[in-house]
Amino acid sequence: MPREHPDSRPQHRQIAAELRAEILSGDLAPNSKMQSVRDLGERFGVVIQTIQRSLKVLKEERLLTGRAGKGVYVRETTQKVIEPTSYMPPSAPAEPYSWATEAAKVNQRGTSEILDVAEVQPPAQVAEVLSLPEGGTAVMRYRLMLLDDEPAELVHSYYPAEIALDTALTNRRRIRGGSPTLLAEMGHPPREFLDRVSVRPPTPEEVRLLELPEDIPVLRTFRIVYTNDRRPIEVSVMVKAGHLYELQYRLPIH
Repeated sequence: MPREHPDSRPQHRQIAAELRAEILSGDLAPNSKMQSVRDLGERFGVVIQTIQRSLKVLKEERLLTGRAGKGVYVRETTQKVIEPTSYMPPSAPAEPYSWATEAAKVNQRGTSEILDVAEVQPPAQVAEVLSLPEGGTAVMRYRLMLLDDEPAELVHSYYPAEIALDTALTNRRRIRGGSPTLLAEMGHPPREFLDRVSVRPPTPEEVRLLELPEDIPVLRTFRIVYTNDRRPIEVSVMVKAGHLYELQYRLPIH
């Protein structure tokens, strides 16, 4: 028998967690109407005020929306599916970065804001991948990615200084076609990438920039992009709200 481990969260957060799981699994379908507060109270055996607090949590998480005089509904779009492989190939000539083109395929507007561009000593995990000596530097591009003007993802991308210095990677401007296109034009075409995905609590900066509600973990992707001879040319740390996004990979079975 498994050991008993009590859930010490407040009751309204436990109920919110149950309803969140049903929304993200599709059991509560997009655009469907939630049960009444009274019926939910009977289901969970709690007073109406507790249910109201639970629904407030899910509204703040952008999973539910209230419609005046009609009730509470599951939002039309809850968890968005992102397929990382679709962002890796260089864009076609004169085409924008794939963030915009992939968003357009699902009737969304994908844009970005450049928060910082600098030559920095990167985090230890990045320095190790790039084989930097102690105190070695890389060019960093820090961006906020948006979908329909709502914050979706924070991205820190790092490039070896010997590749990036004196190129458009150091300019605080958007790169037409994105970094995969520029790197390919520079003779470093992306050939392979490796993703390491984990979940953790957000930092204060991530809460502020991604406009996260309380107690929502973030989905962290640590990505290494390789060129010819498996040389790492880009390392990115991507952070997005864990309850709003889902990663999808299609891989052949050998």
